[in-house]
Amino acid sequence: MSEPEIHTQQQRENPEPVEGTNPMPWFVILLTAVLFAFGVVYIARTTMNNAPAWGDSRTVADLQGPAPAAGGAAVDGAAVFTARCAACHQASGQGLPGVFPPLAGSEWVAGKAHTVAAIVLHGVNNTMTVKGNTYNGAMPAFKDQLQDAEIAAVLTHVRGAWGNQADAVTADTVAQVRKDTEAQAEPYNGDAGLAALK
Repeated sequence: MSEPEIHTQQQRENPEPVEGTNPMPWFVILLTAVLFAFGVVYIARTTMNNAPAWGDSRTVADLQGPAPAAGGAAVDGAAVFTARCAACHQASGQGLPGVFPPLAGSEWVAGKAHTVAAIVLHGVNNTMTVKGNTYNGAMPAFKDQLQDAEIAAVLTHVRGAWGNQADAVTADTVAQVRKDTEAQAEPYNGDAGLAALK
């Protein structure tokens, strides 16, 4: 059998690579072992009570939030507004055009305390006119979510913010409105449903 002829082009090529039997270098093995040992020791020594400065500086108390107000304590109406109302009516009280009406300069906010309390208690659906503009959003009912003191505090805040100058609302007023309107099972039907409250 004759030997195969090797062409010039084949002679220029490098030989095929082979894996070989060389062991992993000792420094790679040592580095891997050191890192593994460090990880085991680090996890074993770590506790949930490390100083806040080692993380984002929040303590357990920060994560739990403020303690609930004691019975009879004053309620922060601005805080209730920020938590419950600002997403729709905005922090500026200007609302969102066509959807959520403004509270700043609103005739509903400046009107009778009984009316605005009923709106917050039972909510409003469908078309509502505020400051001559029409809004077609939906306001949820807060009668099952907020206590009378919280509703009174947020209404007092709204009626005195952004240039509004209406009287404060008391928890007794809200309690009376809640009692007077207990038959109202659904949100008010826009301007038509609120007409009787003006």
